[in-house]
Amino acid sequence: MLFRLILLFTITPIIELILLLELSKLTSVWTTVGIVLVTGIVGAYLAKNQGRLILAKIKIELNEGRMPGDQLINGLCVLVGGALLLTPGIITDIIGFSLVIPGTREIFKRVIKKILSKRLRDGSIDIHYRRW
Repeated sequence: MLFRLILLFTITPIIELILLLELSKLTSVWTTVGIVLVTGIVGAYLAKNQGRLILAKIKIELNEGRMPGDQLINGLCVLVGGALLLTPGIITDIIGFSLVIPGTREIFKRVIKKILSKRLRDGSIDIHYRRW
């Protein structure tokens, strides 16, 4: 797992940098900088709004006595998507917008649920429930 994280955090920025340099060759440096700034600002705005909506839904579900499982996964997706949108790059922006926008987020939610279900069945995740 550590090796995968090291690869992720070293190779991804290199690929992003190459793509941004190529984009600046096709357009201009200022256009590329503008794209990076606009996606960061729009991404932060979307993540903030989606985060507020998700928090409101979590509160409603908790007040109704239900566990907000779907909303917690939504929150995770928006949090990761917002972080990716603040990171300069084309690939991270595409993935970030996909995680923040509700329609495309559903694809990621299904994958996350399958992974969690598999790990629960395998016993690699333990859930401890405590009553207060």
